[in-house]
Amino acid sequence: MTVHQTIRPGATGEVVMSARHVAKHYGAVKALKGVNFDIHRGQVTTLFGENGAGKSTLMKILSGIVTPTSGQILLDGQPVTFHGANDALAQGISIIHQELALAPNLNVRDNIFMGREIRTARGVDFAEEERVTRALMEELEEEIDPLTPVEELRLGQQQIVEIARALQARSRILIMDEPTSALSASEVEVLFKVINDLTAKGVSIVYISHHLEEALEVTDHAVVLRDGAMTAWAPRAEIDLEWIVRNMVGENFDLGSPPESEMGAPALSIEELCVPDPSGHGLVVDHMSLSVKAGEIVCIYGLMGAGRTEMMECAAGRLAASGGAVKLHGQDVSGLSISQRIEAGLVLVPEDRQRDGLVQTMTVGQNLSLASIGAFTRGLFTSRKAERKVVETSIREVTVKTDGGGAMIGSLSGGNQQKVVIGKMLATRPEVILLDEPSRGIDIGAKAEVFKLLAQTAKERGLAVVYSTSEVGECLSIAHRIIVMHRGRIAATFDHTATKEQIMAASGEAVHH
Repeated sequence: MTVHQTIRPGATGEVVMSARHVAKHYGAVKALKGVNFDIHRGQVTTLFGENGAGKSTLMKILSGIVTPTSGQILLDGQPVTFHGANDALAQGISIIHQELALAPNLNVRDNIFMGREIRTARGVDFAEEERVTRALMEELEEEIDPLTPVEELRLGQQQIVEIARALQARSRILIMDEPTSALSASEVEVLFKVINDLTAKGVSIVYISHHLEEALEVTDHAVVLRDGAMTAWAPRAEIDLEWIVRNMVGENFDLGSPPESEMGAPALSIEELCVPDPSGHGLVVDHMSLSVKAGEIVCIYGLMGAGRTEMMECAAGRLAASGGAVKLHGQDVSGLSISQRIEAGLVLVPEDRQRDGLVQTMTVGQNLSLASIGAFTRGLFTSRKAERKVVETSIREVTVKTDGGGAMIGSLSGGNQQKVVIGKMLATRPEVILLDEPSRGIDIGAKAEVFKLLAQTAKERGLAVVYSTSEVGECLSIAHRIIVMHRGRIAATFDHTATKEQIMAASGEAVHH
């Protein structure tokens, strides 16, 4: 059923851009089914929806990246057709992508001005670009040198650069797709301040976030998409958290509870682990010890910079330790390479799935089977039949919404891509799985599915699961034990009866009421 939308009561501000009956099909998958959507001048419209609901597809259509199968886009009331993102940008529409679109080998300044350099008669004015970059970083309250290569920045800082790039374009419509997924609480506050400044100047913002409470702080209007169709819309005064979740998933949602699994002997033991800070000052993981039993699920909570990622990457062999040991069933694996650790049964699902977890030029099936390729390789050849079986089982096990194993990975939503990363690692039949922020940038429904899958695997296969999160609600779900990290050390340990306030206080975070 197509919902015909007009300006709603309480939706002040003229409509600067709208989608009318917009549909988009990828093969048999209908990403959008006749959506109507309005963007108001100087206001924030928040788009809520599960993964695969069509949010990113709609945003890509509005920003000229994707052409709709049918329907039209109106700009200032006139039909418009964009011939690519640069065309949309020239008309004042820019997008901050969920998966960062930066050039890692270039510095911050060059990323911000890529394709829109400041030119004089004598060539590019690098000094002026650097001055503007410094001013943008000041506005975003971030101490980042314009000449730092982007690859040296942590994920949260890269996200700030992406935001600065969009601000520099001085767009009148700014689309933010998961802009805060890697930001700390203080960075989010600064971003919200910037959003308020922009809307006061008449800039229209479309905001997509899975941090529902956070999105409510800045929104003027909320729109909910479900399975490619718009199911609800309302002004801020009429909505709360329950309204969003109910319209997004159609039922009361919870992220599960700890499974009653038979716990075995310690599967993973981390002893006095030390990881040096890349800046050369001190330790980012400081003499940390942790033991996880077979069948046990442990959640690691901490703010940005607490050392969660570094601890996991070191355990998986991606970062070198300066001291301590990592043991798998009592055997020291500290000297093993990443692939040897995978073979031994210790795997990591990384935080940055685009850079580390997926090969964008491969299909869903090839990505799923990549890590377990040894299981169906005979000499120099792979057994297609065995590979297909692994792929089909994985797609079924991790409930990936796709056209099949032959679809390109880039055609999947963020949540489905994340399930492919997890499925790929589960296909290696590991004994210990480490997941760094497994729910970053995925919605509540996909999150519940990912957690359900982990709980099931822990119970049925005796898998030891360690996942990190910066969302307190995710601690109080499937974890038997919650470890709070603060500045490289364990600050506190709780069981599943802990309160959000206790966990946040232990991490050094102020509790917002």
